Amino acid sequence: MRFQTTSLVAAASLASTVAAHGYVDKLVIGGTTYTGYQPYSDPYYPTPPPRIVRAVPGNGPVQDLTSIDIQCNGYSEGGVVGSKPAPLVGGPVAAGSEVSLNWTLWPDSHVGPTITYMALCDGDCTTWQPGTKAVWFKVAEMGRVGTSNVWGSTQLMTAPSTYKYTIPKCLKAGYYLVRHETIALHSAYEYPGAQWYPSCHQIQVTGSGTSTGPSSKVSFPGAYKATDPGIVYDSYKAQTYTIPGPALFTC
Repeated sequence: MRFQTTSLVAAASLASTVAAHGYVDKLVIGGTTYTGYQPYSDPYYPTPPPRIVRAVPGNGPVQDLTSIDIQCNGYSEGGVVGSKPAPLVGGPVAAGSEVSLNWTLWPDSHVGPTITYMALCDGDCTTWQPGTKAVWFKVAEMGRVGTSNVWGSTQLMTAPSTYKYTIPKCLKAGYYLVRHETIALHSAYEYPGAQWYPSCHQIQVTGSGTSTGPSSKVSFPGAYKATDPGIVYDSYKAQTYTIPGPALFTC
């Protein structure tokens, strides 16, 4: 027990020294509140608390567009492809419902879009990994409001740092992996200055819908190119912004 306590104290100290970025801390799905994966405490328990959010290595970014880590943020080393599945699934939640994500407080210098994708799992998501298959479709996005200083990430910069997305009402019932991200563009005027902060959570969707998303889906890596105008972009200039990735799926 002494080792566990010491480890957790050390982890908390580490978190305080690298608190410049952020991660999804809590989720509200179908009226139930879930604690997100806690990178500075969960790994230090003898038995880590079960989560619905796939593990992330910390609150730092992914900057390699060709890495599998761009998918769910980490743990591709040691022969594991992408983040490991989480042991739990959130929900059930009806298609058409709103899901709320609370981030740790986001730095106001890290402006950029917020984007959310979904993928229908093979099974209940707890053993499934998408790999590099084209299974993802975009369900929510917010970029820059005109040429103002208001961005998708602006909503994360004031407590409680809440972001919300709506599950498409026409979606087929089943288990889905949700990939949510914000892209920090404060140094993206020269590649690879952009920073990706992806996070994946697992949910069960209910309803009478029949859609599994658009016929054409994307993969991660693969959905973004280094030359995309939404990736190489000077956020310090008053100019319009093009959100990267595929078109938004709607019912």
